[in-house]
Amino acid sequence: MGLAVAAAVLWAVGMTVLQPLTEPIGPWSETLPGNNSYWARDLRFLAILAVAAGLVLAGGGRRGSAVPAVLLAGGWLAVDVAVDRADPHGAGPTGALAVAGCLAVAVTAIVVRRQARADPDRPVLAGTACVTAVLVLVAVLTESPTDREPELDPAAVATALLLLALAVACGSAAAPASSSRGERHPVAPGRPDTVERRRRQAVAAGLAVVGVAGLLLVRAVAPGQRLTPAAALGTLLLAGVTLLAWDWPGGRPTWWRHGLAALVAAVVPQVLLVVAVVVSGMLHLAAPLTALAGNSPINSADSDVLTSLAGLSAGLGTALLLIRLERLGQELGRPEPSRRASAERR
Repeated sequence: MGLAVAAAVLWAVGMTVLQPLTEPIGPWSETLPGNNSYWARDLRFLAILAVAAGLVLAGGGRRGSAVPAVLLAGGWLAVDVAVDRADPHGAGPTGALAVAGCLAVAVTAIVVRRQARADPDRPVLAGTACVTAVLVLVAVLTESPTDREPELDPAAVATALLLLALAVACGSAAAPASSSRGERHPVAPGRPDTVERRRRQAVAAGLAVVGVAGLLLVRAVAPGQRLTPAAALGTLLLAGVTLLAWDWPGGRPTWWRHGLAALVAAVVPQVLLVVAVVVSGMLHLAAPLTALAGNSPINSADSDVLTSLAGLSAGLGTALLLIRLERLGQELGRPEPSRRASAERR
């Protein structure tokens, strides 16, 4: 819940402090913005998605808790456009929007906690971890036409750090209590941590450290040259998420499965992200939002693209593929009698 509240505050700052920096002055054609001009909007949308991810995590990934989180995110995106049209700026509107956002999170959290059950929905949590890991890449790759705004790098890094924390937290929450025999076996209350649990905690800590170092290094690279290091960072993050969230038959990772997951992570998110960005630009999907917000349209030589929502599409596609890969690995790793019985049940 703390991560969701932090995301709400980050959204308020993005609206009242960062958004005015991206809006050109004057209606003349020579001042029409170009590619990536509305980078503050993408960072705000990423913060809204982080709010939803935090609420899904708080509810254990159960459908009764995930649905309110998704509905809140959809309504919040609509509110974002309306507030953007009002052009708020200054400390007063920042505080008011932050309080309103925190209240929206708190009200939804009450519904989420009432719907949550004792047992988490592990596939949903693992999928949320994959989505937020892909969104980390979108945050670190956020650019502006000039890349000279002093607020751009701190805002992009803060958003990426928030999404990284959610990815690690969701991946840890998706882990089974014990997978010594490849299945979930709850640990009795008061029982000391198992070796497997301590190993998973070490993986989570290592993933957090590598992720923080990696995203800082990517932002240190010159704009236009960040794609390759960002792809490497995404591969490490998604491979780390699978280590955290997937079963460990016999108390140890099945390395061939994680190697295959790393191969998928090295290719699929980048391909899906590029495809989503190209389709978004060709269909001018962001142009209506720009018009509704009362902002100047992007000039005809460039494209008005929502990289945040393109990243969401790429993250969902990657998550579905990795979840399918895990289930396939479980089927292949299951003893023959168990596979036959499972096939008979189906």
